[in-house]
Amino acid sequence: MNKKILNYTAVIEKDEKSGYFAYVPALSGCYTQGENYEEVVKNMQEACEIYLESVNEAKNKAPENTFVSTFNLSLVV
Repeated sequence: MNKKILNYTAVIEKDEKSGYFAYVPALSGCYTQGENYEEVVKNMQEACEIYLESVNEAKNKAPENTFVSTFNLSLVV
């Protein structure tokens, strides 16, 4: 099995009323939220994995042999 490490920049915004909101500009429609910073980072990783898996299944943007084995976030906070 081939492994690819994909790096994306996630934007995380703090909202005083509802916790944190995060999205990945390079992955249109890939966003999430969380009550605290740790939760939103964890949720962002899961959202990206699900997004990439669905794109792979649709075979419209990612190569057929794309696998997500680890995840690195470059955060803009």
